[in-house]
Amino acid sequence: MQIIRVALDVPVNTLFDYIAPDATAKHIGVRVQVPFGRKMVIGVIIEVASDSSFSRGKLRSAKYIFEDIPPLPKALLDLSKFCSEYYHYPLGEVVMSGLPTRLRDSKPFVEKPQVPFQYHITNKGQLVDTALISKRSLLKHRLLALFRGSRVINLIEIKQLSAGAVKVLKEFLELGWVEESVSELRIKNDVEPVLRKEQAIVVNDIAAEMNQFNTWLLHGITGSGKTEIYMRLVALQLLQGRQTLVLIPEISLTPQLEKVFRARFPVTPIISLHSGLNASERAKGWLQALHGTAKIILGTRLSVFTPISDLGLVIVDEEQDGSFKQQSGLCYSARDLAIFRAKYTGVPVILGSATPSLESYHNAISHRYRMLHLSSRAADNASLPSIQYIDTRAIRVREGLSDSLITALEKKIALNQQSLIFINRRGFAPVLMCKSCTWTATCSRCASRLVVHLKDKNLCCHYCGYKSHIPSSCPECGDQDIAPFGHGTQRIEAALKERLPNARILRIDRDSMRRKEAWKKILDEIHEHRVDILVGTQILAKGHNFPNLGLVGVLNPDASLYSTDFRAAESLFSQLMQVAGRAGRANSTGEVLIQTKFPNHPLYQALQQHDYEHLAKMLLAERRVANFPPYVYQALLRAEAPDLSTALDFLSHVMTIICPGKNIEIFDPVPAQMAKLKGMERAHLLVQSNSRKELQKFLTAWRVKLDKISTRKIRWALDVDPVEF
Repeated sequence: MQIIRVALDVPVNTLFDYIAPDATAKHIGVRVQVPFGRKMVIGVIIEVASDSSFSRGKLRSAKYIFEDIPPLPKALLDLSKFCSEYYHYPLGEVVMSGLPTRLRDSKPFVEKPQVPFQYHITNKGQLVDTALISKRSLLKHRLLALFRGSRVINLIEIKQLSAGAVKVLKEFLELGWVEESVSELRIKNDVEPVLRKEQAIVVNDIAAEMNQFNTWLLHGITGSGKTEIYMRLVALQLLQGRQTLVLIPEISLTPQLEKVFRARFPVTPIISLHSGLNASERAKGWLQALHGTAKIILGTRLSVFTPISDLGLVIVDEEQDGSFKQQSGLCYSARDLAIFRAKYTGVPVILGSATPSLESYHNAISHRYRMLHLSSRAADNASLPSIQYIDTRAIRVREGLSDSLITALEKKIALNQQSLIFINRRGFAPVLMCKSCTWTATCSRCASRLVVHLKDKNLCCHYCGYKSHIPSSCPECGDQDIAPFGHGTQRIEAALKERLPNARILRIDRDSMRRKEAWKKILDEIHEHRVDILVGTQILAKGHNFPNLGLVGVLNPDASLYSTDFRAAESLFSQLMQVAGRAGRANSTGEVLIQTKFPNHPLYQALQQHDYEHLAKMLLAERRVANFPPYVYQALLRAEAPDLSTALDFLSHVMTIICPGKNIEIFDPVPAQMAKLKGMERAHLLVQSNSRKELQKFLTAWRVKLDKISTRKIRWALDVDPVEF
């Protein structure tokens, strides 16, 4: 009797045994359809055994084992097991969350891996008389001219010509005008820039140990050429026929990075995996990685679970970014899992950043990671921007903009340079208030104020999505003198249009980027210089290269200086360093103007000197005294219920169900910073230890007891290494 142990997408941390007479060890990692309760579900075979702890009479038989695609690699299953154990989350949910939705249903997936083809014109095609082709068939004329002017063309170049070009290509193939052949993996060596001395040292150091695991922290200032280093190392992997996984924090960074990689590796199969893809697109890319067809895999957080048959290198760009940490459900860190995956596979992992996370920096100076530096910009004559402060205590500000900033914008427009105004608030204004009774518009489902969106004439909650019309008078006192307070991107955009009527202004935030192709169009407008001033949120702060950007203006950054979040200063410095780094990346010197009430604050002084290491050492000293990470390890038990007292009572109870031991510290339960979200009241309980091993041991025993508690009115989740409280 062959028994298969199956991981299912259910919130129970166990594998389920089924009878499968034909199963063998080769089926480990294969999808299977099994009965579960009254329905049939899809799971993944994790183990094959000859016996079970249950009697044969209690076991049900598997219905169907899918063999339409190769099994998940052992390395990926081991990553899922580690993830389940470290984050104390059911293995079945971990394994199944990494599968594309198209592979979670009962229909066999018959999509075959795409073979990279290239196309060339035949003698017959060369002799075609274009006069015989209808003048209305403009696309046929353009495609034929493209073929006649090039020896070999790949499908990517054909698709860039027009959306209908693939259909015309098929017609040319049927007519015998062109032929196809399998592409060779080659690199455009003629476009490689000359490496600077620092870059060459970094490439040589990593390349010398390319076939073994190391965690390299690449600390390079903005514009120092980290991407060029990535591409040189990727090229070495391609020469060995191996694959590279490149993780990026934001979906908005994908188009630009993909464009750079495709320009360097024009016929290399490259895939992008992110939430903007539909189910079929994600499944196709996922399968190309599994089959080994895709050699470069670019992706956001979830891509760390992509099956890669011959992984040779892992790159985590902007490693400090909080977006790598999942905040709900399985609260994993893609950066940390990438390091584990590289270690288990025996390949190097590169963490790149201009402002490394304090955890990574601490690991580097403690010699757990190997740190490499890039201290100068890669472009000729490019230098770090000068950073100046506008003291808003002494200077009048109208609609969020000082006269000094407006004057600077006018100068850049006169020089035909672009500018960026950075304010990390979308909408028109963050508050709608009555001047008579101080009533403010708040969300009924969240502990937050409703944001004014004047263009849409509504109030919107940026947490739950609730919307309502802007009232004509105060609901409390009836006074009609209600007004928006504070500034968001929409209000700054309107103010700039009023004060600089001839400027071409483009707002970039989540509201303006709802459509699938919006970001690509925005980038085209910027690079083709159809924009003078960009107004945007943190979407613009990192990873983008705008060569003609000469000025960055930062509005209202002071709120983070006195936040209750101990990571606020680190996050603010990183954000400001990143957004400042957008300026002066080409030949002209960039300029950064920051409007603040505290120009002498130590953080701003370190920023002005571009001195990350000074600030990092200062913040680490504070964290050591306060006993905060990275000097301790933490876990957060979150609870939510219809009322706050229920959540707090639950947390108070679970404190008593286990003895914490000597090295474990448990803090009293408290309301979450945002105590109400989407109609539920929230509280949390913090557990910490100076030993990761002891904390994990405690959490394992605690999780067993937590699973046994009846929680009808409570939803709870365990977050290991939390970054939000």
